[in-house]
Amino acid sequence: MKPEHRPYRTGDGNVRIGSVVYGIGAEIRDQQGWVWSLTEAMDGTRAPGAVVAEVARTHPAVSAEDVRQAMEDLLAAGYVEDAGAAVPPELSARERDRYSRGVTLLRWMDRTPRTGLWEVQLALRASRVLLVGVGGTGGYAARALVASGVGRLHCVDPDTVELSNLNRQPLYRESDIGRSKAEAAVEVLRALNSDVTVTGEAREVRGPGELAALLTAGAPSPAAASPHGPAHGSPDGPAGGGPHGGQGGGPSSAPGGGPGAGYDLLVMAADRPPEIRRWANGVCLELGLPWVEAGYRGPLATVGAFVPRRGACWECLRATEIEGRDLRLAPGQDEEIASPRMPWNPADAVTAGLSGSLMAHAALALLTGAPPFEPGCRIGVNLMVPGEPITARSARRPDCPACGDAPAQEGAEPREALEPQGPPESRHPGQPQGPQESQEPPGPSSGEPPGQPGPPAREVSARETSSAEHA
Repeated sequence: MKPEHRPYRTGDGNVRIGSVVYGIGAEIRDQQGWVWSLTEAMDGTRAPGAVVAEVARTHPAVSAEDVRQAMEDLLAAGYVEDAGAAVPPELSARERDRYSRGVTLLRWMDRTPRTGLWEVQLALRASRVLLVGVGGTGGYAARALVASGVGRLHCVDPDTVELSNLNRQPLYRESDIGRSKAEAAVEVLRALNSDVTVTGEAREVRGPGELAALLTAGAPSPAAASPHGPAHGSPDGPAGGGPHGGQGGGPSSAPGGGPGAGYDLLVMAADRPPEIRRWANGVCLELGLPWVEAGYRGPLATVGAFVPRRGACWECLRATEIEGRDLRLAPGQDEEIASPRMPWNPADAVTAGLSGSLMAHAALALLTGAPPFEPGCRIGVNLMVPGEPITARSARRPDCPACGDAPAQEGAEPREALEPQGPPESRHPGQPQGPQESQEPPGPSSGEPPGQPGPPAREVSARETSSAEHA
């Protein structure tokens, strides 16, 4: 059993497994007591045959077939790992030490059967990420991605550092004022983790074609690039890698884009041009590339995650959010009066840090599958009402101008079995949608009130062990 999922026995004789964290834990009925004996025997010291023999010794009436089936069910549910799995030779002792805390958190959240503890970290190490926008949200996201051990990160931003950036943009110091953000960010991120290949360029994305060119080209070679090259995305523009020559790079085994994509994920944190998210949606649909976008609007910090042909695209979700608004405007009134735009963007390190951290979480989940993350949604935090989550989700829309004619991806529906479900989607009618960077001004939307009960218990397929409830 995974150490983080260590089971315990309840007062009424059931077995709780996976901790008491909602979305991970489950409860198994155990009227005969043999399931508890099984979980105790699966302590990492016995091979499967020895586990079956140990349960048979204490519960001779239970068949070996039932015990093996229960073991398979626990493995399929993500509660079991191979304690004897070898450490992958690709990971150095330094990397194992660096990621030793993060990999155990991924194991805790992971509900996918794996060959060993380090499988998820290897997928992350092989991943290639393009980050557009290295300001507040993008800076926090970049720092988290590099610290977590992505293989390659390419940062694109056309701006220079200004004094007003320093209240919320974590990669820059006073001495960086007037310096290219891309150049300064690459320097800081390389110093944070030299096992990650970090490159960058001072470039403004001015259309979907330019974004597509960035994504299909892939990250520039560190050896061929100068950190002081020209702006606006010349192939000889600023780039670079860690002193280990980008050993995390190379062909990616992580889930990612189609054959035309040079990256496994797009992380969109730019706030201009206003159409840039619509461009990202169209280009990523064309390339089959997952992407995330995030930002803040006053006290709201949100992230959206999208995978082509799997759930709603950005256009689908946006249309559903707009339809759900209940602004109660009089005929002829402009939406601007309900959601005013200002020439400045009210923000601090808290709102930027929240949106950037949420963005990094969604990116890591899409790259590794830990935890399971259903795309086609926007989630977030409202600092005015911290206990009420922001959740917006939409089905794919047949009338969507971006993805409406595309067939659904085979096998993309949520798994049944033991995969946890979150609490129901909810939003008050007065809760605005989306981050500051969104193209249309966000407005309130109607939805189910918060506080509804969670999902019903789902059945475990292990014969006599019968059912599980999320703890």
